[in-house]
Amino acid sequence: MFPVVWYSGLEVGLTKYIVVGFGGALGAIARYWFSALIGERFPTRFPLGTLVINVSGSFIIGFFLTLVTERLNIHPNWRLGVAVGFVGAYTTFSTFEFETFRLLETGSGFSGFMNVVVSLMLGFLAVWGGIALARQISVPAAAGHGAFSRTVNWVPKDRAAHGRNAGLEERTLPVKADADAPSIESSGTND
Repeated sequence: MFPVVWYSGLEVGLTKYIVVGFGGALGAIARYWFSALIGERFPTRFPLGTLVINVSGSFIIGFFLTLVTERLNIHPNWRLGVAVGFVGAYTTFSTFEFETFRLLETGSGFSGFMNVVVSLMLGFLAVWGGIALARQISVPAAAGHGAFSRTVNWVPKDRAAHGRNAGLEERTLPVKADADAPSIESSGTND
């Protein structure tokens, strides 16, 4: 779809970068709009807008990544566009750190401490809530597959060291629908 760029012998498709950039633009706009809305509706010295953005972003990433790794088979570019692009631009760890520092610097130590504690606790709970909600979603099997599956590039261990694509095979692996389903990306094995 988009041209391929060669850099130091590596093939890099521009599509991924465009998808991440587009998602990032949408995430930045959503962050600015939502934070301004919260600031107008709830004017306070406490950085409530940043807290709500980070907690809702934690929920979004927990929900989305669980949904696309355990329930849906989507194109990898969608994963990049939402998780890296949108959520990456939407959430705001650096702003959280700066606002916490400013609270401590201006003598609001308790508010600074509470900002850290509440942000971490609610962020963790939001990720957990997103994961739990995504795991409750039942999606019908993809047409023609009979069950959920994911196509992955797989190189047998005995051929992995013989070159870039030596022994590269394409396999369709079933994706378990239960909470204990391992992520193909994090399994760390080629078996």
